[in-house]
Amino acid sequence: MQPRIYLDGYNLALDQGTGVATYARNLSFRLGAMGAEVGVLYGTRASPSRNALIREIAFFDNRVGEAPPLLRWMRNARRTVLGPFGEYATGVPVTGRVVATTFESRLPHFDHLWNVENGFVQAINHFKLFKNRLRVRMPRPPEIMHWTYPLPMQVVGAKNIYCLHDLVPLRLPYTTLDHKRRYFRLNRMLVRKADHIVTVSEASRRDIINLLGADPEKVTNTYQSVELPRKFTDKPEAEARDEIRGSFGLDWKGYFLFFGAIEPKKNVGRMIEAFLASGSDLPLVLVGKQAWKSEEELRLLFDDHIRYQVQEGSILRTKRKIILLDYAPFRLLVSLIRGAKAALFPSLYEGFGLPPLEAMKLGTPVLTTNTSSLPEVVGDAALTVDPYDVRGIAEGIRALDSNADLCAWLADAGPRRAALFSGAAYEKRLAEVYSRLGVRCPEPTPEVQPLAAE
Repeated sequence: MQPRIYLDGYNLALDQGTGVATYARNLSFRLGAMGAEVGVLYGTRASPSRNALIREIAFFDNRVGEAPPLLRWMRNARRTVLGPFGEYATGVPVTGRVVATTFESRLPHFDHLWNVENGFVQAINHFKLFKNRLRVRMPRPPEIMHWTYPLPMQVVGAKNIYCLHDLVPLRLPYTTLDHKRRYFRLNRMLVRKADHIVTVSEASRRDIINLLGADPEKVTNTYQSVELPRKFTDKPEAEARDEIRGSFGLDWKGYFLFFGAIEPKKNVGRMIEAFLASGSDLPLVLVGKQAWKSEEELRLLFDDHIRYQVQEGSILRTKRKIILLDYAPFRLLVSLIRGAKAALFPSLYEGFGLPPLEAMKLGTPVLTTNTSSLPEVVGDAALTVDPYDVRGIAEGIRALDSNADLCAWLADAGPRRAALFSGAAYEKRLAEVYSRLGVRCPEPTPEVQPLAAE
């Protein structure tokens, strides 16, 4: 009999992909490969309807069936006050009557989809008011509800486990916009009331135990799996070369690369300073959305002594060939990673560090830092430096720029290290956690390949 294991779609519903969205999507495919019946619970604005077609339409365009603003506000206020009585999830039929090809790359693997109108907003408001989790009822609840994000929600009748990826708002409070007191209270409450806590590294596990007072027996590190679509990773090198040359004017193995959100935690400002100090003649390509305080991280790009051209088409270039790309489609991003001389990830703190492992899996040398989870994840297959030491980062860049033997060794060691974080290894760790909660998974089925997140 298939175990019923559901997860939330909190980050999967976002227009821009996140690390947690990647975690959730990969988790859904791993659960499918493990033979589980997979359900995903969303909290979109779509109002419930008795008409199945309207529910399907509203899921892909949640303005459909939405009440007028005043009525919606009154309804949400009423639901917040009545929060202790809980919410009911509505099934979302995905029958193919709506052409959803555009969303294919963002959708997880699933057998069922569910939605609670504005459910995640309601849960946060419920916690603010009642300091407790919002109860969600389903006609046939799952055996396991695997929350991929610390949401103040619980599915009645299920074992509720929560993934706490990291505690960055508590460890580096100046790098996030979270309301720190509320964040602390929420996570303390989840640690106390959850059936189990999972996390993605030993560093994060220690933080959860030490900062939140969690019972060590109740916290398990499952790590993550590093999975990239084969249609992109196995693309002929000549085709990938043509893509990056035609799209960005870049030479194969002729640039350094950073990809990820541009925010304080990622340490982009020091990386740019170190790159300029390294004296490399190669360009540095930054691919990522500009998030909170990004203007401070990118300040050197706009210094009149460095900048010589603000805009060249859709690309920002500087005197030292620093190229800033707001976005690259995933198929092109994979080619950019493969074609880079090295990938740079000087993060101040990471709960797991998926981007460095993705680069390593593709055989690209990596420079990252010696803090938080990164040393245990990359091992000796990447060059590690002190993230606060600009000179040390510069020396690392210089070594990668000039030492062909070092690059060759890292290119060979990276894929072998990344293989330790395979889908099969991840499934085994997940199955052990579920087994502790009384839910046994059948033998894994053949690999289920995740689609790319565009």
